[in-house]
Amino acid sequence: MNNTLSFDYVVPGDDFTRAGEASSDVKHKLKQIGYDPDAIRRVAIAMYEGEINMVIHAGGGKAHVEISPEKIEMVLADRGPGISDVDLAMREGYSTAPDKVRALGFGAGMGMSNMKKCSDTMEIHTKVGEGTTLRMTVLAKKKQ
Repeated sequence: MNNTLSFDYVVPGDDFTRAGEASSDVKHKLKQIGYDPDAIRRVAIAMYEGEINMVIHAGGGKAHVEISPEKIEMVLADRGPGISDVDLAMREGYSTAPDKVRALGFGAGMGMSNMKKCSDTMEIHTKVGEGTTLRMTVLAKKKQ
C-alpha cells in the first residue's frame, strides 16, 4: 500500500495576492492529517518563500508536493532567469528584487536562507536563462 499523497500547484506570476496559496493548502492538508506541528510550520515557511521567489523573479512556476508518514518533499520549478550566483543568493539580506517589489514589503533577501533553515535538505538546480528547480525535504520529526 502506498502511503504517499501527491499534490501539484501552479504558482501564478506577478500576482502577490495569490502567492502563498499552495503553501497554505499544503499546511491545511498536513493539519487535517495530524502531522507534527513543527514540520507543518517549516513546510509552510519554506514553500511560501519559494512561491514568493517565483512570483518576484520568475513570472510564476509549478510546485509538486509529496507527503508521506516520514517526510514532505517539495519541488518548486520555474522557467525564470535562473540564479547566476547561488552562494550570493543564499546570503541573508542579499536581494535582486526590484524597488516596486520592495515597496510592497517583499524582497528583503531572506527567502533562500529561510528555505534552507526550514528544510532538512535543500538542493538547488539552476541554469541562467532557463530557470531554477528547488528540491526541499522536511522530515516528520526533526533530527536531534
